[in-house]
Amino acid sequence: MTGKVPSFSPGSTVSSALPGYIALCLALQVHRLESAQFTVTGPDHPITASLGGEAILPCHLSPRMSAENMEVRWFRSQFSLAVHLYRDGQDQYGEQMPEYRERTELLRDHITNGSVSLRIRDIRPSDNGQYKCFFQSGVSYEDALLELHVAGLGSAPAISVEGHQDGGIRVVCRSAGWYPQPEAQWRDLQGQLLPSASEKISPEANGLFQTEIATVITEESNQKVSCCVRNPRLNQERESEISIAELFFPRVNPWMVALGVILSLLAVLIGLASYCFWRQHRAKETLRSELESEKEWRRALLNAGWEKARQYAVDVTLDPDTANPWLILSEDRKRVRLGDTRQDLPNNPERFDSCVSVLGAEGFAGGRRYWEVEVGDKTGWDLGVCRESVSRKGTVTATPGNGYWVVWLRDGGYKALTSTPTPFPVSVRPSRVGIFLDYEAGEVSFYNVTDRSHLFTFTGTFSGKLRPYFCPGLSAGGTKAAPLIICPVPAQAGGNLGP
Repeated sequence: MTGKVPSFSPGSTVSSALPGYIALCLALQVHRLESAQFTVTGPDHPITASLGGEAILPCHLSPRMSAENMEVRWFRSQFSLAVHLYRDGQDQYGEQMPEYRERTELLRDHITNGSVSLRIRDIRPSDNGQYKCFFQSGVSYEDALLELHVAGLGSAPAISVEGHQDGGIRVVCRSAGWYPQPEAQWRDLQGQLLPSASEKISPEANGLFQTEIATVITEESNQKVSCCVRNPRLNQERESEISIAELFFPRVNPWMVALGVILSLLAVLIGLASYCFWRQHRAKETLRSELESEKEWRRALLNAGWEKARQYAVDVTLDPDTANPWLILSEDRKRVRLGDTRQDLPNNPERFDSCVSVLGAEGFAGGRRYWEVEVGDKTGWDLGVCRESVSRKGTVTATPGNGYWVVWLRDGGYKALTSTPTPFPVSVRPSRVGIFLDYEAGEVSFYNVTDRSHLFTFTGTFSGKLRPYFCPGLSAGGTKAAPLIICPVPAQAGGNLGP
């Protein structure tokens, strides 16, 4: 059988193949778009920021592309808790961690080129550590890891002389307010290191560190020394010097030693001769005197604390947007009482709906603040402070773990609402209660203004804004009418808002 090769013209073949070629190119282009990928790149070295300052954490996409319609999320160890979140073309603060609220800003000047940076203001020790910047477009996502190093210089070293030791003079150097842990050392006049007699680095309540280092200076060694405390992260240091005159060094004289031994023996003999008589005659009287002195000392100390607290008096008012619908507030927002009927008020996010409480309008994120509340003869009330970020809906468990530092009166008993309520004794029933907030020290103290006595103090660590907390409860005889009243503090007691 013979075959014949079909004939064709070049023009007709190209015309018939052209639609298939175009379809193939379009399919390849669509596949390329579907499989498009990107990477996220951050700095290849840790970023260092000073306490109280700000940090810029940069990230960018490779290849360059716009991130305007992407989700950009910054987070720490948990993806769901955001340091900052950008989605749908705007910042989303609903999922932000409370400790970063009002402190972050996404810099979007170059977002169309795939480059964004996160600014964190008011840098704190807790900001130290790793961060991730996460980009997502459709089903594609990538992230990059960054490291933020927080650093802070502490106070200038304070040197004190603390007596004789091992034939020399013991000097101690102290400095506070460092982050991270500092390095401390003694140097002589030539810059040579001196051995330390003791060294201690301990954390402070605010997350910073304090150091204490001691050395013994002998007469044979250099009498002028310096204490140097260094921040290894910043490679910066603070230094103080001290010079000790020769006459302060102990000298051993045989005659003085003999005289000292003789005088010591005489003192021992005289003491033994009179001890027995004195012990019987004075034991009871001395014990009684010591107990009375201790009581007076403690009373004076507590009174001094209350009087000092009143120096930080502030004007506190009630926030009607947070008040439970059963509460009645006065027009000047200084009084609150439990009403007989539930008011028809908007159920805004700030309002307590189950807990019959109201917050103060003022928020405190630092410093010391004091205010007083008239409780009269009411048989039930709650007073204290809480975080501004606490949930206002549903049942409230008022404990420090949930952001509440509160004391209450119930059934004639006074308790501090710790994780397990802590009763505290009250010798004189308070008709007015003083509340003192020391933010940096992490303390909330309560005072009985009636007899100027201390009631209870919470200790811990605060973050974010704190606001005064009020729950009027019941009055004498179980009635609802008597209010809690925010009272003015005498002008001479207030006016000092510094730390």
